[in-house]
Amino acid sequence: MAKRSDSARLLLWELGCVFWICFAGSSLHFAFELTDFWLPMAVIAAVNESVWEHLKIYFWPGLVYAVVQYTYTRDVANNYWLGKMTALVVTPVAIIIMYHSYIAYAMAVYGKSSIGPMLAIMFLGVLAGQLCSWRILLRQPLNWFRPRHLAAGYVSLVLMFSLFTFFPPRIFLFENYFCYEYTAEYGILDDYEPYRMFVRPEDRSSGGNSIWYCANQAEAADDSSPAADASASLSVL
Repeated sequence: MAKRSDSARLLLWELGCVFWICFAGSSLHFAFELTDFWLPMAVIAAVNESVWEHLKIYFWPGLVYAVVQYTYTRDVANNYWLGKMTALVVTPVAIIIMYHSYIAYAMAVYGKSSIGPMLAIMFLGVLAGQLCSWRILLRQPLNWFRPRHLAAGYVSLVLMFSLFTFFPPRIFLFENYFCYEYTAEYGILDDYEPYRMFVRPEDRSSGGNSIWYCANQAEAADDSSPAADASASLSVL
C-alpha cells in the first residue's frame, strides 16, 4: 500500500494535469488560426470543429505532462506508463460519451446546446482520465502488462492523433461541426475564411466585437452588408 503522503502527492500531480490540459488544450484550439494556418501546427492544434480535433488538443498536453511528471513522481508511482496511457485513453472516450449524450438531450429538449455544458464536459472528461491514472499509480506493480504492449499503445496513439488530421476517416467523429451543424468537410479545410474566429488587423476598422462567433454567423446571414460580414469573427480587441 502506498503511504498517505505519496497518495496525496500523486493526486496533486494528477489534479494539476487536469488544469494544465484544460488551459493548454484551449490554447491549441486557436493556435492554427493564430499562426495563420501554418501547416506544421496542424499536427497538435485543432484544424476544424470536429469532435476528433477537440480530442487531439487534449491528448498532446496530456502526453507532455506525463513525460514531465515522470521525473518528479517515478519514485512513488507504480505502473507509471500504464497509468498515464490509461488517462490518455479514458479522457477521449469519456468526452465522446458525455458530449454526444448531451447533444442528443439538448437538441431534443431545447433545440440547441450551450457553451457552459461543453466546458463542463471537457473538464469532467479530463478529470475522469486523471483519476483513473491516479488509482493505477497507487496499485501494486502489474507485471502482466509488458513494456512492448505499452510501447505499442503509445505509438498507436501518437500515430492516430498525428495522422488522422491529414488523412481523416469519413465518419461523423471527424466531420467539421461548425456552429452545431455538420459541413461535410474533414481534416484540413480548403477555405478558412468562413470559419475565422478572430478579426484580422486589416479588418478591425470594419468593426466586430462579438465573443460568440456562431451568433454573428446567423446575423451575417440575415444582413449582407460589409459590416455584418466583418462581424462574423471574434474580435481580439
